[in-house]
Amino acid sequence: MTQQAPVGVTYPGKTLGIVGLVVAIFFNVIGLIISAIALSQSKKAGYKNTPALVGLIIGIVLTVIGIIIAIVTIAATIAAVNSGAYTG
Repeated sequence: MTQQAPVGVTYPGKTLGIVGLVVAIFFNVIGLIISAIALSQSKKAGYKNTPALVGLIIGIVLTVIGIIIAIVTIAATIAAVNSGAYTG
């Protein structure tokens, strides 16, 4: 059972969870890793770490979106090169 930390009390992974959340917005994979570490530290100590959980979710979602955009861009470039529309 996880417990909520009293107001003003720090617990393992709290600061790292906030850092992971912020970093996940700009550098998805790095923020994802930091948030996962923070969440793991908090769970081991028995505390709930909402910022780390949100950072983990944002990191996953934005990484998947980035991969989809990369695949679509590569496919569109290959299609343009094969059709002769793009000569490079």
